[in-house]
Amino acid sequence: MQLTIRGLSKTYPNGTQALKNVDLDITQGMFGLLGPNGAGKSTLMRTLATLQDADEGSAEMDGLDLLNQKDELRKILGYLPQSFGVYPDVNAQNMLDHFARLKGIHNRAEREETVKALLHQTNLYDVRFRKVGGFSGGMRQRFGIAQALLGNPKLVIVDEPTAGLDPAERHRFHNLLAEIGENIIIILSTHIVEDVSDLCQNMAILYRGEVIEAGVPLDLMMKEEGKIWTSVIAKSDLKKYQADWNVISFRHFAGKIVIRVYHPHKPSPAFEASPASLEDVYFARTLEKEATYAKV
Repeated sequence: MQLTIRGLSKTYPNGTQALKNVDLDITQGMFGLLGPNGAGKSTLMRTLATLQDADEGSAEMDGLDLLNQKDELRKILGYLPQSFGVYPDVNAQNMLDHFARLKGIHNRAEREETVKALLHQTNLYDVRFRKVGGFSGGMRQRFGIAQALLGNPKLVIVDEPTAGLDPAERHRFHNLLAEIGENIIIILSTHIVEDVSDLCQNMAILYRGEVIEAGVPLDLMMKEEGKIWTSVIAKSDLKKYQADWNVISFRHFAGKIVIRVYHPHKPSPAFEASPASLEDVYFARTLEKEATYAKV
């Protein structure tokens, strides 16, 4: 099973070019789409989910034209948008039963069994009679996954699913995604680097509508080994170091600043080598791309 995207582009009426010739090969399993807010992730997700049209390009999965065979795609698609509405006074079981009807599961016995199984799978069965409007953020997201899994989809798209979740709910959601992502394609769109490093076998970084890096997360990190250096500096020296070296990130620590520098060799005796992380890859690639825009 493979989703092949070629030359996908989208420009909005206000002139914003949200997607610029996007090429991606997405295979079975979890695929992470990483990028800052405004990178074009939601535009790509909405396009693949048949909610808007691309200006140019193609997207095919096992012979199915996703951009032109929308009704056929919807039969095998599960979608969890960044925000979704529910009837707040309807309980989870009845709400999911309603979605199952909309998905075309008309046989009552089949529908009841499907709803029961999904509520168990998403750990919501014990609260099935609680009104969805009273769910916590994490419970709502798990309910969103339950409705996305109706009809045994082959392609599931989740857009910023862990934003705003507390650590415990984020952990539960990660486990749920990992479980369901073994036999289908799941595209996880996020700006949270840990979501991709923890879950995804393959990934891409999207920046200003362009794919600027793609591959296996571990391979991308290995490529940067020996190029990441750290140093603890005074706050007053930060601007000087940023001017002298390629500082890709920094954080405050005990009244000092810990900087991470991207450089092929040890910048100076003040630096120590550090293992490369996916966050380093993300910052290095996006800062490189931003520098090219600054020169234009």
